[in-house]
Amino acid sequence: MSLTLSDVEKIARLSRLSLGETEKATVLSELNGILAMVAQMQRVNTDGVEPMTHPHEVALRLREDKVTETDHAAEYQACAPEVRNRLYIVPQVIEE
Repeated sequence: MSLTLSDVEKIARLSRLSLGETEKATVLSELNGILAMVAQMQRVNTDGVEPMTHPHEVALRLREDKVTETDHAAEYQACAPEVRNRLYIVPQVIEE
């Protein structure tokens, strides 16, 4: 699949881009290059290739799951005008 100049003009209009004639030609060439690379990649036989979660063999460093911080909620909410059940209470601004 390759794009035409009218395709580039439509993409530019939809993207709200203002492109000059030389820019349109450059964009057309670059987009067609990208589409050619995608087509080339799609031709690669990937049968029997397992999906990878990461391109490199890495082991995640795990840490012990323990609480390291103390609860500061009361301290942080002390300056709030109104707090109920650890929630900030604000005036209603939207009518029902």
